[in-house]
Amino acid sequence: MAKKLVSDLMVDYLVRRGEKYVFGLCGHTVIGMLDALSRREKDITYISNRHEAVASTAADGYARLTHKASVVMCHLGPGLTNVLTGVANASFDSIPMVVIAGDVPSYYYGRDPHQEVNMHEDGSQYKILEPVVKRAWRIDDPEALPYIMDKAFRLAESGRPGPVLIDMPMDMFSREVEEELWARTYKDSQFTYRPAIDPTAAKTIAEKLVNAKAPVLHAGGGILLSQASEELAALAEFLDLPVSRTLAGQGCISDQHPLMIGQTGFWGLEFTHKLTNNADVILGLGTRFAEADSSSWYQGVTFNPDTTEFMQVDIDPYQIGKNYPVSVGAVGDLKIALGQILDEVKKICPEGKNNPALRDEIAKAKADFKKSNEAISNDSRFPMTPQRILRDVKEALPEDAVIFTDVGWNKNGVAQEYDITIPGTIHHSSGLATMGFGASAVLGGKLAAPDKICVTLTGDGGFGVNPTCLATAVEQGIACTWVVMNNSAFGTIAGLENGSYGTFFGTKFKTPNGESYSPSWAGVAKAYGVESVCVQSAEEFLPAMKKAIEANKAGRPFLVEAPMENIVVPTPGCWNINDIYKPNEFVKEGKLVEKKDGQWVAPSHSKSHKG
Repeated sequence: MAKKLVSDLMVDYLVRRGEKYVFGLCGHTVIGMLDALSRREKDITYISNRHEAVASTAADGYARLTHKASVVMCHLGPGLTNVLTGVANASFDSIPMVVIAGDVPSYYYGRDPHQEVNMHEDGSQYKILEPVVKRAWRIDDPEALPYIMDKAFRLAESGRPGPVLIDMPMDMFSREVEEELWARTYKDSQFTYRPAIDPTAAKTIAEKLVNAKAPVLHAGGGILLSQASEELAALAEFLDLPVSRTLAGQGCISDQHPLMIGQTGFWGLEFTHKLTNNADVILGLGTRFAEADSSSWYQGVTFNPDTTEFMQVDIDPYQIGKNYPVSVGAVGDLKIALGQILDEVKKICPEGKNNPALRDEIAKAKADFKKSNEAISNDSRFPMTPQRILRDVKEALPEDAVIFTDVGWNKNGVAQEYDITIPGTIHHSSGLATMGFGASAVLGGKLAAPDKICVTLTGDGGFGVNPTCLATAVEQGIACTWVVMNNSAFGTIAGLENGSYGTFFGTKFKTPNGESYSPSWAGVAKAYGVESVCVQSAEEFLPAMKKAIEANKAGRPFLVEAPMENIVVPTPGCWNINDIYKPNEFVKEGKLVEKKDGQWVAPSHSKSHKG
């Protein structure tokens, strides 16, 4: 029987799976794999990066748009520690990824070969990634690799998606095995059907929604992961149900949809909280009811489990009932489940429901909110207001542009104030809230959607984490745009610290003599070979954005730097950290402890950052 190098068989497998890219960074443990990739350049492209975190984050961005596992390759030791943040970010946001990591030669475990990490156990450095992957395999037998490759991709993409790790001692790449051992990979299905929910659960949920007096559908990122936006809209419209959303759920249905009431939690909206807090029934869809989305679970602020009955549908059983007790918990795929629920609703209530008063109330609340931001959005002062930046970005971008945010105003403010109308066109680092996410994720986003305008909105702090993403864009011809909203600070933390302690210590960028400091990010971009503009007035920003889009259409990356005033994002909800900084008589150990007129009292200073 014919024998082939393991590295060649691995690359052949990736090509057959339809993988178009491998994101990585070289090292002596993976040059065997690079050699094999070099022989298949027409079939699969290696995206070389200058830092492993850029590679794993770009791969994350790619998988968010394709809904298929991306592939990351990294070296051992510092390669593993560098790749960790991007892999963890993908894990927290349920993004499928297969990481192939080089390791020391299998026959040198524990002898301290170059860059081995073995502080607690020989041959165990792959465990660095164990906390943030669904499964980690170390390849000790090259004959087992075809089985493991099939299992790795299936596990990454099925259930709650996420990263997996294949740890390859470097000598394994150079082993020769019988090609026949890989025959099973030609037969194994690459698709796993996702489960429906129990029919009884679908019927019970339908009955409760139909009979409720003030129900709300609460949508999380799971809607987008399951590509269930049409099904969510269909259920909402049939019963005229208001839809609230989490940060990760932005774009689950259009922010301009007449039944979308907006984001909940710390960066939510007061009108949204009025409906969610007073709902008699809430159906959570693909959400953990996480802290930021639930105002640190303070009763009566965003949600009130004393007066609201919760139901929950999720692909991950661990999420059901985690933060609020549920009367109905169902495990299944949301796209299928929502169809099941609507079918049951139509049996009970074939004519559906109409609630024009609710729609009018939602429309008025949205109009009032936009009007409240109108003056600051049109303000021409310089440095620019973040609201003005968002206004002009909205005017410049086509409706189907793909946006990646970072952390701070460009995420929290965008999620609160920037209307997304097409599902899947905005991507936040939600679970891990990783600074530096957007600048690298946009690379993978553009590779996944080459015909779309792909933009990242990032702060100067976030962009400064790893500007080597610029080199990747130039080398690989990735025509995306970075918008650097530069306030010479870690702006969100600066606002929190100043609001709590009256200081900005450690949060603003300054020279030793106290002068405000910022690198010229437009200048840095030019040094990397990326066209750029640093605007000198608010009026220059929109033309700069239009210039960036034209450059992207012509196949060139572009960076727009906008000096920005550090205005804190309005926070109608609560966040427990504020009460840790400033304890008060209403809060003890994260719980509201007193009532006023029979209602839970939200700590007043928790809203001290409201704009």
